[in-house]
Amino acid sequence: MEQPYPETSFSDVLIIGAGISGIGAAYRIQERNPQLKYTLLERRSRIGGTWDLHRYPGIRSDSDIFTLSFPWEPWDRPENVADGEDIRTYLTETARKHGIDRHIVFDTRVVSADWDSGTDTWTVRTEQNGTPRTYRARFLFFGTGYYDYDHPYRPEFPGLDTFDGPVVHPQHWPEDLDCTGKRVVVIGSGATAISMIPALARDAGHVTMLQRSPTYLLSGQRINPVVNLLRRVPPRKLGYRLAWLYNVLFIVTAYAVARKAPRLSRKLIRAVAKGYLPKGYPVDTHFKPRYDPWDQRLCLILSGDFYEAIAQGRADVVTDEIDHVDARGVVLKSGNRIDADVLVTATGLQLQALGGIVISVDGQEVRPADRFVYKEHLLEDVPNLAWCVGYINASWTLRADLTARAVAKLLAYMDSHGYTHAYPHLGGAPMEEKPAWNINAGYVHRSPHVLPKSGTHRPWNVRHNYVLDAIDARLDRIDESMVFGRVAPRPQVATEAAGAPLLERNVGS
Repeated sequence: MEQPYPETSFSDVLIIGAGISGIGAAYRIQERNPQLKYTLLERRSRIGGTWDLHRYPGIRSDSDIFTLSFPWEPWDRPENVADGEDIRTYLTETARKHGIDRHIVFDTRVVSADWDSGTDTWTVRTEQNGTPRTYRARFLFFGTGYYDYDHPYRPEFPGLDTFDGPVVHPQHWPEDLDCTGKRVVVIGSGATAISMIPALARDAGHVTMLQRSPTYLLSGQRINPVVNLLRRVPPRKLGYRLAWLYNVLFIVTAYAVARKAPRLSRKLIRAVAKGYLPKGYPVDTHFKPRYDPWDQRLCLILSGDFYEAIAQGRADVVTDEIDHVDARGVVLKSGNRIDADVLVTATGLQLQALGGIVISVDGQEVRPADRFVYKEHLLEDVPNLAWCVGYINASWTLRADLTARAVAKLLAYMDSHGYTHAYPHLGGAPMEEKPAWNINAGYVHRSPHVLPKSGTHRPWNVRHNYVLDAIDARLDRIDESMVFGRVAPRPQVATEAAGAPLLERNVGS
């Protein structure tokens, strides 16, 4: 059982979230800065973040597990693509092995965080099992992801409230829902639907995926023989790195080919679908999107399991639009209908910056969407705050680990120079803005003004390119466009950092 915390607890670093981002940050911070005290605040009762939230049938990664797992804690199971519960178990065991779990405070929802320039500290207000509690820290790290955990996207389908059966969203899957022998209609064709349908089809009477438009499906293997061959190369650490490198090269190459040669990619993806599906199946009706590959994120299917469920008659795909829902099922705009016992609205998520936590600097609220993002993890003119957001075209952890190492390096630099605050500063130079997520996804279009702004050149450019980011991390100049300073007993002019004059301030009470 967790030891009770006092009403106000101080940490050098406060990490919000105990999923991949938060655990990765904790490891990198304690690895490079063992003298610093850190605390993780987790609103749920278990480690895992998104891998604890999502519990629908078939939940798994849509990236290979070697790049999704931590480079400092190799994945030791044979799968190249892992199930959600196995990922959560891995995170729990990893946190325990490295002593990170002893720093976690569970059931703690962060409400707000306010920076005080008089003391160079954050005051963080939380609710722990409904009881208010305050924390103070020098530095905040947000491992909260990019979507709203509480409110998934739910379109208004006319008549949905008249349906006789259960209507569920995968983000809030009921543990007692039994689909055995039932007719299930899954509305949506994204990664969640694609991974869920083969699992549902094993026990359900029949599963129908109802999509408004097709999605690209990329077929992969749960257990990749090439990866497992590389893993056997001694010593163990080298074998793991080779397997990791293989997957990185596959991701980078597949994305590059898709963007440079979209026609070729379309043909290859269509050929795979045609090879799995029955002869004469209308592939172009249900699996030929109107956009190019990687205009939206590709959905991963495992060894053709989704196609096989269709070929075996356990599942089918309907491409149409919903006119309305009635007591017995879904009526389509074509005039056809799909009878159902269970409706699953796999309709997506809603973007949310910084976990929905209210951020303020000296009492003035900060809207993330009004700020440019620096090196993909710091916010313009917001002191001592980092936010971890993964890639849209590769594994989340590839960027999360770059972010964690960059923050650990920044903390070490501040500590060695006696600085108590640091923030990126754009200065007076004009900066052209571009979308932070250049992807044609519904959740991005629904919330265009939620994420911080991206500039068009480094270090303000969000580019979703792991290779370039990894090179930059090696060549990083930590004081580039950064302002550093410290609180002091009396005001005095400090040295200039990055060309910006700093004033040291009085320490507040």
